[in-house]
Amino acid sequence: MTDVQSSGPSFEQRLARAKFRAWHRGTREADYMIGGYYDRYHAGWGEAELAWFEALLDEDDVDVMAWALGSQTPPDHLAGDLLVTMQKLDYVDIPR
Repeated sequence: MTDVQSSGPSFEQRLARAKFRAWHRGTREADYMIGGYYDRYHAGWGEAELAWFEALLDEDDVDVMAWALGSQTPPDHLAGDLLVTMQKLDYVDIPR
């Protein structure tokens, strides 16, 4: 028998999990903001962007929304261009 070690989920599996987590936050507002951000930008992400988004998903919704709205300063590990892009998100396609 060959011992096969799991190397963890693939990039595609992580994207699928991130999509689910982004659209199932607990409040509609957070779902639309975070899920809408995922829908708009995930196609162009590499490893670094996905890792940032996964770290963002680990945070509380109220904090993420406050950072995205610019009413609170984000922690250093989440600050940067990706959060600035989220702050500029002006339209989210809301599923019906």
